[in-house]
Amino acid sequence: MKCREVAGQLRQIDASMGQVFGTNEDNLIFTLYGDRWNHLPGSLKHITVGPSGIWGINSTNAVLKLVGANWVQVPGPLSGQMKQIDAGGDQFVAGVSTADGIYCLGLQATVGYKGPGSPAPWEGRAGSLKYQSCGPLGCWGVNYNGNVYVCPVVSPQQCQGTGWMQVYGTLSMLEVGSDGSVYGVITAGTVYTRDGITSSNPAGTGWTEMSECGKCKHVSFDLGHLWVITQDNRILDCS
Repeated sequence: MKCREVAGQLRQIDASMGQVFGTNEDNLIFTLYGDRWNHLPGSLKHITVGPSGIWGINSTNAVLKLVGANWVQVPGPLSGQMKQIDAGGDQFVAGVSTADGIYCLGLQATVGYKGPGSPAPWEGRAGSLKYQSCGPLGCWGVNYNGNVYVCPVVSPQQCQGTGWMQVYGTLSMLEVGSDGSVYGVITAGTVYTRDGITSSNPAGTGWTEMSECGKCKHVSFDLGHLWVITQDNRILDCS
């Protein structure tokens, strides 16, 4: 895998279904067209794109969904309490609260959410995580201590899954790609990829270091491209 630098600076990035979105240190929102970042209206500290649409978290920890050309706040008891969200699951979204609680929003509430009046019944999941990400083969997460977990049995109708299984290793964050692959970052900034992930073994078999990515703080993978945010907010496209 070789990396090339893309113009611009971002704090966080997310890629899925051929789309790439990111936010910068000023909470400005961008999406990539070719090699050019286009500024989008709104203000978010975290953004995610996936089968259930484009979602984000703003500076007050509220959840928003892009409906048409407008960001619409998602109501519910968790409004103002979410710090990270992921739309990579099969038409459901998953996220973690400021207290590291684990939550998800199922098929009807994600794809069907259009604004005020649409139901948004968040479902709690057992455990405690500071970051989680989902894909076609389940959800992965990292807790406060950096321990890594996988929940392989998740569906749009049962987004809470059947429980978490610990996976060897420690990470500061991770992301599940649109093909089920998993990439993570350790505290020192090194990127690792999880080997051996299959439908029959969704936890995989081990971790491989990707030294070519340098030192980074955030990653996302889609369609053969690993998007890397370095520790000084530079953007790398590795493929």
